[in-house]
Amino acid sequence: MWLRLSSLVLLAFGLGFFAKPVQAEPDANKLFSTHCAECHGADRLGRMGPALLPQNLKRVRMKKAAGIILKGRPATQMPGFADKLSKADADALVSLIYTPLPKRPVWGQKEIMATHSIEVKTEDLPAKPTFKADMLNLFVVVETGDHHVTILDGDKFEPITRFKSRFALHGGPKFSPEGRFVYFASRDGWITKYDIYSLQVVAEIRAGINTRNLAISHDGKTIAVANYLPHTLVLLDAEDLSVLKIHQVTDQFKKTSSRVSAVYQAAPRNSFVAALKDLPEVWEISYLKNPPIVPTGLVHSYEEGHEELLTKRVRFPIRRIPLKEPLDDFFFNQSYGKLMGSSRDGGRGVVVHMEVRREIAEINLPGFPHLGSGITWTRNGKRVMATPHLRGASVSVIDMSDWSVIKRIKTKGPGFFMRSHEKSKYAWTDVFFGPNRDVMHVIDKQSLEIVKTLKPVPGKTAAHVEFTRDGRYALVSIWDMKGAIIVYDAETLEEVKRLPFVRPSGKYNVYNKIHRSEGTSH
Repeated sequence: MWLRLSSLVLLAFGLGFFAKPVQAEPDANKLFSTHCAECHGADRLGRMGPALLPQNLKRVRMKKAAGIILKGRPATQMPGFADKLSKADADALVSLIYTPLPKRPVWGQKEIMATHSIEVKTEDLPAKPTFKADMLNLFVVVETGDHHVTILDGDKFEPITRFKSRFALHGGPKFSPEGRFVYFASRDGWITKYDIYSLQVVAEIRAGINTRNLAISHDGKTIAVANYLPHTLVLLDAEDLSVLKIHQVTDQFKKTSSRVSAVYQAAPRNSFVAALKDLPEVWEISYLKNPPIVPTGLVHSYEEGHEELLTKRVRFPIRRIPLKEPLDDFFFNQSYGKLMGSSRDGGRGVVVHMEVRREIAEINLPGFPHLGSGITWTRNGKRVMATPHLRGASVSVIDMSDWSVIKRIKTKGPGFFMRSHEKSKYAWTDVFFGPNRDVMHVIDKQSLEIVKTLKPVPGKTAAHVEFTRDGRYALVSIWDMKGAIIVYDAETLEEVKRLPFVRPSGKYNVYNKIHRSEGTSH
């Protein structure tokens, strides 16, 4: 018996001795601290590199993230770590960075101002442009492939300069009233002021952790920044980007907070208008130095002098417009007196009267209309609006006098961007999603028929059209690392020129943007 037990013990010992040791699970937090924190911050909120949070990584597919960690990212400062990390290590890091933080991080005035930098003083900027070109016919081209921006001459179709931007610019650049300065917002909250005259960055500040977009007041003095994280709307001085005010975005009773989907400039109303992701409200914020007094409680009448429970006059007051449900996306009529919004389920459109502060109409718009990309024009003496759909193969054309749907134009798939120009008889829309993403539809604005379907580069996504100042040419982006901007004659629809770019997501004509062209987004 003793011999048998001894043999079993010896056998077990021998098997254990020669068995392959069990590999410990990688410690993701330790790996992050060692290899990632220096660039991305110990709290994952970003430093030299972008914030590594699920909200900020939507442009990076999770299944590809481990490969980026191991191999690096071309044309960026992100090196590969294959010589330091295993595949298991990389997978552990991916799991960590796609996990939300346990608590919503604080990003208030102190944290924002700590990031503030003035690169060039206003008094040191040149009085005139340092190069020859039509300053109002320039294009600002955002290249998301390697996070750069190109300033493109809209007459010669030649690049003037190319510079590195912050990670993942989002929401489209905005221009000062005369078109000299352009402001960018990055996904991880950086606001950059760039001087086109001297081709240099003037100032920067990080206004949020996850930012949707920015807007600039029509007088060029105030910037509004919409944030997903934290739940804030930040007002900045456009001169030096210093903080003027931070609005914590909550309901009136401070019980429920909300992400800000977007913020828009409403020039005729001297205000910003904000779309709230999680609250059934629209916010209007006056940027006048002496803004109107806004009631905070129940009122008998919204007419001036009839309000009750008034606040004292404050800078950047919040004017709340109650809704039945949150609206994610907006479009305004030319006077900004009426607002169109899309419902959360994407099944309908809602019209909100900005003065009476209530919904006045409902529009049958299934398939998630992308209202922020809508355009307007005059047809048969009436103002119409057209929008693509993110979940439907059509473009809806709406009569803005009675909000009826005139026609649904069938397309080869869901679209994202729609553009035109006052001097063009055509509207252009892409097919951004699905197998036909390489085509571009050209629609006659009077007949509402597709007159031509272009296929600029077979197999490559064609999207986002912008016109030259005079409407003579239309520029189309090819969204690929070896992408291009293709210039078309807007009348004949023939290709004129092809320029190489690194995934050019959007391009923005200075004149069209500052003059609020009816054919471009505002």
